[in-house]
Amino acid sequence: MKGIRNLVGRLAGAAVAVALSAGAAQAADALPLKFTLDWKFEGPLAAFLLADQKGYFKAEGLDVTIDSGNGSAGAMNRVASGAYDIGVADINALIDFNAKNPAQAMKAVYMFYNQPPYAIFALKKSGIKTPADLKGKKIGAPGFDAARKAWPAFAAKTGLGADDVAWVSMDPPLREPMLIRGDVDAISGFYFTSMLNLNGAGVKAEDLNVLSYSEEGVAVYGNAIIASPKLVAGHPEAVKGFLKAVTKGIQDTIADPPASIQYIKKRDPLIDEEVELKRLKMALKANVVTADVKADGLGAIREDRMKAAIAEVVAAFGLPATPAVAEVFDASFLPPAADRKVAP
Repeated sequence: MKGIRNLVGRLAGAAVAVALSAGAAQAADALPLKFTLDWKFEGPLAAFLLADQKGYFKAEGLDVTIDSGNGSAGAMNRVASGAYDIGVADINALIDFNAKNPAQAMKAVYMFYNQPPYAIFALKKSGIKTPADLKGKKIGAPGFDAARKAWPAFAAKTGLGADDVAWVSMDPPLREPMLIRGDVDAISGFYFTSMLNLNGAGVKAEDLNVLSYSEEGVAVYGNAIIASPKLVAGHPEAVKGFLKAVTKGIQDTIADPPASIQYIKKRDPLIDEEVELKRLKMALKANVVTADVKADGLGAIREDRMKAAIAEVVAAFGLPATPAVAEVFDASFLPPAADRKVAP
């Protein structure tokens, strides 16, 4: 009996050794990727951390490192420089970047914010109710703010001149306080960021007038996933696997937003879970799960709208040429449409 027990023990040990060896080999074979977000670890970015912590990237043979960001410009520079393989950035800023840096031109491979969260906020007591009321006013925002960078498109769409307002720059934490103090007449920013920051500072939603870029008819898209040309050329299957994992992460986040916030908290234990859940729900409703996404699935674009968006950006920034849609967005890495659907 003792001999049998010893044999069983040796076999069990061998099985464990084989399993550990296979796991180590699989880990060794995983392709390392550096992924930069456009901003801090906040609710709207939960899907990426969820995909990582649930093992969706590993299931695609990827060893992904996720870092927080400091704005779209920073994310683009990280990817363009080769320091990062893939990232999240404003697609309109990408169009401008490519025009000015053709040797480092990149493409978006997945549309994350189907509608941009860009907005202008003003206190009702300022008397600013419509875009025309902004003429001659001071608008505050950090220099890298995506809504600020897209201002020329908003101005052109609403009949304003690009220079009809005076921009005041500040660090992000000072944006909402300066509006409250009256140092500026309005601010630009992401809707789900500035609204919650203002609410947290005691300003009620009913005391604000908000001018949404998309509601004013601006055609531009929002943030997208961009990939370095080196990664696209050298590891196209890795790009496909990355987007497959991200899609699953977004679908899980849509299905259970409260649970998704826990994946943010694991990376930043100091977050306010209630605030980040509100932020996530706002982003999902207004920017991620749009009518187009319900019809076409996550990650996709509509070519006619993208053409209009590119034309707006070219006109707004005075770019020398109008790029084709294929020079801006490459849909060939998207998962099949059936795998990108969102629940009704």
